[in-house]
Amino acid sequence: MDSALVAASVTGGAERPGDGGPDDATGSARLGTRLVIVRHGEAVCNAQEYIGGHASCRGLTKRGVRQAEALASRLARTRELDGAVAFYTSVLPRAIETAEILAPALGGVRFAESCSLCERHAGEADGLTWSQYSERYQRRSLPGDDPDTPLAPGGESWAGFVDRASSALVALVDAHPGGLVVVVAHGGVIDSSMISFLGLDGHGSAVRLHPEHASLTEWQHIGSKWRLVRYSDSAHLLAGEDGAGRDAELLSTPPPWVVAEPHPDADPAAARGPRSAARRGRTEARGQQA
Repeated sequence: MDSALVAASVTGGAERPGDGGPDDATGSARLGTRLVIVRHGEAVCNAQEYIGGHASCRGLTKRGVRQAEALASRLARTRELDGAVAFYTSVLPRAIETAEILAPALGGVRFAESCSLCERHAGEADGLTWSQYSERYQRRSLPGDDPDTPLAPGGESWAGFVDRASSALVALVDAHPGGLVVVVAHGGVIDSSMISFLGLDGHGSAVRLHPEHASLTEWQHIGSKWRLVRYSDSAHLLAGEDGAGRDAELLSTPPPWVVAEPHPDADPAAARGPRSAARRGRTEARGQQA
C-alpha cells in the first residue's frame, strides 16, 4: 500500500489524545483497530450479469444508489462510524459512487482510491457476460474453485486475489493503529478478509460467502488477533432509506450458486449439451465478480 495513499485519506489537524495516533501508547490503540468494509451498492454488472472489470464497470444501478443512500441515512442517524480516521475505496466506479454517497455521513474524512482494493482482476474476461464466459472457457469460476487458475488470460487467480486483497487490508490496519478505518470495496474483498483472517483452508473452497450489497462487515484487530464483530450487516436495507419502514426491494436474492450446488452426477443440465451447461455456469457464477 502506497504511503502517500495512506496519508491522503486521513483527516487534517492534530491527533486527539486517545484517538489511536502514533503517540497514543495507552489510549484506544489498546482497544485495537476497527476495520469496516462496506460492499458497494448493486452495480450494473451485477444486474446485467457480466464481469465488471476496469474497462467495463458502469457504476451503480438506481437500486444500488438507493441501497447506498439507505446506509448513508443509517450512519448519519446512528453515528456508528463517527471518528473514522481513514476512508478508502477501490478504483472501480461502483465503489467510488458508493463512497461518494457515504462521504457526508463520515464527516470530514476524504476517501483515497487504490487498485489494491479492487475485485479480482478479470483480464481478457472483462466485459463478458457469465454465459459468454462459460461458453468461451468451458468452466465456471466460483470462489475457491481451481484457486491457482487465472480467471482468464491476463487475469488473477483466486489464490492470488485473496492474497492481494487481504494484504491490502492488513496494510491499512497497520497504518492506523487504534483508529477506525472504513473501506468501500467488493464482495470478493470481504470474502478475502473472511478467508485470510479466519484462516480458512483451501482459500475458502469449503464455504460460499455472499455479503449483501451496501452491507457492513467489521473486524477488530488486537495485537496479532482478528475479531469478527459483524458480517454483512444490512439492517438498513430492511428498514428502507429513512429507517421508518420495511423496503424489501432493497434486498437482493442470493444467486443459486450460493444456496445450492447440486452434485454433477445429479445435474440434468450436464447431459443437455454445452449451451445448457453454459446457462448453468452463468447462473452459478453470477454475482461473484462484485
